[in-house]
Formats: sequence, structure tokens, C-alpha cells
Amino acid sequence: MKQLIEAIVKPLVDYPDNVQVEKDESINRIVYKLSVHPEDMGKVIGKQGRVAKAIRTIVYSAAGSHQKKKTYVDILD
Repeated sequence: MKQLIEAIVKPLVDYPDNVQVEKDESINRIVYKLSVHPEDMGKVIGKQGRVAKAIRTIVYSAAGSHQKKKTYVDILD
């Protein structure tokens, strides 16, 4: 899942080397924490959060078929 998030985000940003995804797993959920260069934050979030919502939709649908835990994507600033 980490590679999927990176594959989606890296082509969108100007600083692909600064894209980092960390996995935080607990008993009933998995949280992927995405951090990017501060100048790329707008590109990852998009107008009215559309890009962020699209990223989350793809990750949720991919994770839903593989894992029984609830999956979340947080974009860190």
C-alpha cells in the first residue's frame, strides 16, 4: 500500500524525493501518514481537497479487498 501511495503522489509533485509515507498500525486500523515538501502541499490536496479525496478513494478501495482493518490516509503538514 505504501508503494501505491508513492506511485500516485510522486508524479504530482515538484519534489518527488521528499515524498514520505509512514505506516502506523494498531489493532483495528492502519494509518498511512503522507508527508511532502511544503511547496507541494497544494498539489497533493488540490482544489477543495479533490486530489486528496481521490488518493484516499483509491487507497481505501485497494485496501478493502486485502485487509480486514480500516485504512486511513493522513496528509501531514
